[in-house]
Amino acid sequence: MTHDIRSVAVLGAGTMGAAIAAHAANAGLAVDLLDLDRAAVQGGFERMLAARPAALASPRLAERIRLGTFEEDLDRSGDADWVVEAIVERLEPKQELLARVEKLVDPDAVVSSNTSGLPLHSLAEGRSEAFRRRFLGTHFFNPPRYLKLVELIPTADTDPEVLEGMRAFVERVLGKSAVVAKDTPNFIANRLGSFAGMHDVRYALEHGYSIEEVDALTGPLVGRPKTATFRLYDQVGLDVMVGVAANLHELAPEDESRDVLPAPEPLQRMLDARLLGNKTGGGFYRRGRRDGQTVFDVLDLDSLEYRPAAKPDLPIAAAARDHDDLGARLRFLLDKADEDRGARYLRDTLLPSLAYAARRVPEIADSLVEVDHAVEWGFGYRLGPFRAWDAIGVADGVARMEALGIEVPAWVKEMLAAGHDSFYRDGQVYSPLTRSSAPVPADPEALDLDRRKAEGAEVAGNGSASLVDLGDGVLCFELHAPASAIDAAVVELGARAVQELESGRWAGLMIASQARNFCVGANLGEVGMAAYQGLHDQVGQAVKDLQDVLMGLRHAPRPVVAAPHGQTLGGGAEIVLAADRVVATLETYIGLVEVGVGIVPAGGGCKELLRRIVAPAMRAAPDAPPLPFVQRVFETIGLAKVATSAVEARELGFLEEHDVVTLDADHQLAAAKQEVLDLADAYQPPAREASIYAAGRPVLAALELAVQTLQWAGQAGEHDGVVARQLARVLCGGELSLGQWVTEQHILDLEREAFLALLREPKTMERIQAFLTTGKVIRN
Repeated sequence: MTHDIRSVAVLGAGTMGAAIAAHAANAGLAVDLLDLDRAAVQGGFERMLAARPAALASPRLAERIRLGTFEEDLDRSGDADWVVEAIVERLEPKQELLARVEKLVDPDAVVSSNTSGLPLHSLAEGRSEAFRRRFLGTHFFNPPRYLKLVELIPTADTDPEVLEGMRAFVERVLGKSAVVAKDTPNFIANRLGSFAGMHDVRYALEHGYSIEEVDALTGPLVGRPKTATFRLYDQVGLDVMVGVAANLHELAPEDESRDVLPAPEPLQRMLDARLLGNKTGGGFYRRGRRDGQTVFDVLDLDSLEYRPAAKPDLPIAAAARDHDDLGARLRFLLDKADEDRGARYLRDTLLPSLAYAARRVPEIADSLVEVDHAVEWGFGYRLGPFRAWDAIGVADGVARMEALGIEVPAWVKEMLAAGHDSFYRDGQVYSPLTRSSAPVPADPEALDLDRRKAEGAEVAGNGSASLVDLGDGVLCFELHAPASAIDAAVVELGARAVQELESGRWAGLMIASQARNFCVGANLGEVGMAAYQGLHDQVGQAVKDLQDVLMGLRHAPRPVVAAPHGQTLGGGAEIVLAADRVVATLETYIGLVEVGVGIVPAGGGCKELLRRIVAPAMRAAPDAPPLPFVQRVFETIGLAKVATSAVEARELGFLEEHDVVTLDADHQLAAAKQEVLDLADAYQPPAREASIYAAGRPVLAALELAVQTLQWAGQAGEHDGVVARQLARVLCGGELSLGQWVTEQHILDLEREAFLALLREPKTMERIQAFLTTGKVIRN
């Protein structure tokens, strides 16, 4: 494939088709979404708009999607660089639609099917050789915006250049991670997932394990998502899970384990009752409200009535959590299986799944890495089957399997006999095809900070942060504090980062984190404890130290680029706002949320939104009333608005037009490093000048009146008003009689004063204590 993909025609506006169209719009593509008739396409489009979690990174991106029908608008597919079929999962309708598409598409366009398991070679039957060369499977996992995996399934006729081009497009443009699967039933992830899903449910039903017990055992405890087993059924849809397994049962008659695939009787009764999961309002769980609280009731599989969920009694789970290392935890659970019922469930479901995966190689894929990645990226597991088997020990796993009568494929025993005691070792992976090890494929554009530190590139570090030499003169300020919070150690190393930039040794600095979240804000426990002890001067100095570090980064003589992802809240947002440039992943959730615990931003968050939103407006129109612009900042901070994507972050003012949003999270750090180098040659730091417009008393009076009105209407409590008035005072520059330009330090001093004043309020301390205790925001 030698051309760029800039436009896509998605054929089918069902759950997957509409979601694929949405993610293509997220990636900046022009999208046509077509279905049988207007009602079908409009209904699918509206369901996509209402989906939660949101399919679109911003509602405004819906403008990139043009709707149409197969009868009136299928010719639009002729203008598309990529046509993806996503209609009903039946062979004949797909074949008929592809026959029509073949007559319309551009000779260089790629055509793919999003089938979850139908044979690709059968879908292409009857099509020309030229069509078959540019046809393949592109199996997205639901929801496409959030799940990393896309399985690429070539046929024997697919041009290798088309396959590699689509892999590059899927990874670089759509931000997904691709694996190449063979054209076998259900491909890789759904082949293994269908077996595990049905086997594990059958085992639970036959041995009397409750829904709550199974989900408590099969989630984060063993390195899997919180959806665990039954919540995953509800999320995906019982009909989909059963249908995919039934498809495998029909299409894989030689599969020695296919007898577990048909739905057991309780699941069939749920299907008949339309208890399909989240999309029908209830499946194994049903969400509701009781006594003003959100509750999840659980289904009684005998009566099909819901009852309050019970907390399972599983002491083995608490004991297993004492083992921080996942491999050690799994080994502990396996050792306890003969004496503990919960551990036995995990042993008797984990080991069959590992053996089944091994029996499917090389049927479904030639590489163990592709199989592991399919499971890790498709289902969110920390360890795919072969990495998990390594974690428990390959030889030990074989012995346990054989003791339970589980069939172990010959190639695993041959591997052990040949002296290979693990699937992975020292950057090598074993190949069942060659009976030897080869290097694990490495992504040359993926930057791994842990690897750099292991290679001796750490310049300085402590338990919360590191300074890492990335080469080419780029220094990285890495955040890795417990719970991704800012503590004194982070600030200390931030000051060292400023000194390094001032030394002239570096081209620039990147701020990054490889934790799940970039930074969730200040360590509230440190702040709350000091305030509780009356150490307000100490807290004030800590705030001043953070302000000085962030101002040092903002005005450093070399460029600073931040690379946020995940939760980027409070002080984390303020770190990002201090940078010259931002390279954010699409899934960056950024906001100044301090008011939730009764305080205001004090690390420059107020100052930065004033500089980015109010100041440009007042420069452009000096005589314009400042109230609307200050009001926008007031609402963003006062309502603790958090962007649900980097696209929304730009709309809220946390990102600027020149900042970069990447969908390719794996390449974010490399892109941020390159951004530092691009800025370095002609870099000039921002001047320290009166760059903030402070609106003064007239606007402050208007904001205070608005707060009082909300209180009169019962929409804001007494202490909400105290916090809001302090925030308004900061945003208006204090007690200035008229609007005027002030320095950044003027606003920073006001931020610190307001922060300390609120910490002296008993109700703020109550809010902080409640949040530290329960993790929830209270209104007192």
